[in-house]
Amino acid sequence: MTRNFARFGLGQIVRHRDAAFRGVVIDVDPVFGGRPGDTGAISPDQPFYQVLAIGEDGGFIAYAAEEALEHDPELAALSGKAERRWFTVDRSGHHAPQGQAIH
Repeated sequence: MTRNFARFGLGQIVRHRDAAFRGVVIDVDPVFGGRPGDTGAISPDQPFYQVLAIGEDGGFIAYAAEEALEHDPELAALSGKAERRWFTVDRSGHHAPQGQAIH
């Protein structure tokens, strides 16, 4: 039995390695949650994340493999106004979507 451990936690700010988006992790699947074969060349046997990404036109949900994400230390990517609109932030700087508890 394969055990997958998520590198990123709920509320953590991440960015896509190809600079496709920045956002906050809102859910984690231990392996790909879609149909077999839908990941193409990306291994489905790794954690996949739902990320609430923030763009100029608002937010969207992205579903990304762990290998495509990295920690984003540049929290300045979110303006204070956007941060207050989209997230609850705890004292440690963890973010969660408005209306959801920070885990």
